[in-house]
Amino acid sequence: MSVRLSLLAILDQGPCYGYQLRAEFDRRTGSTWPLNVGQIYNTLDRLERDGLVEKGAVDAQGHVYWQITDPGRAEVAAWLSSPVERAAGTRDELAIKLAVAATLPGVDVAAVIRAQRQASLAQLHELRAAAFTGVDAGGPEELAWSLVVDSMVFAAEAEVRWLDHVETRLSQRPQHAMAIELSTEKPKRGRPVKVPTTV
Repeated sequence: MSVRLSLLAILDQGPCYGYQLRAEFDRRTGSTWPLNVGQIYNTLDRLERDGLVEKGAVDAQGHVYWQITDPGRAEVAAWLSSPVERAAGTRDELAIKLAVAATLPGVDVAAVIRAQRQASLAQLHELRAAAFTGVDAGGPEELAWSLVVDSMVFAAEAEVRWLDHVETRLSQRPQHAMAIELSTEKPKRGRPVKVPTTV
């Protein structure tokens, strides 16, 4: 999730101070990914360093208002107009856990899958039962909240389907045939030598 670009996009609407920016982020995401104030200010400092925001007016309560710069507006426009690219090979802890568990001798992988499925189904049930608690029922805040929750529901449903798929694949092989013994081949130490490229 790009907190950096999300905050920048909110500042494109107008200047905000740190706590206000956090509240605006929460309103737009239904508080599904709460940010702490320290994270907000660290992000603002980096945005300022990169020339995308600048400090503006200070109000009577001492709130420093941050405002977007022209390069910041260009960054927001580029972000909103381009698709989100999912990183290839992103480390998914559950996928790695099951891959490792399936190759370890003596591990009851079916039990690992059952425990995960139970947790995933419980999360899915909670997400489906979630209700909007804001004051803007039927308005844009509820719509923003429901978009985020719907995404989480679909991801949880996909995880349960994937667990079913893994269970089916593993049930087609005897458990002992899945175990990978430690290799007797000793890996070379150090990093591989970089081959210079010719221009």
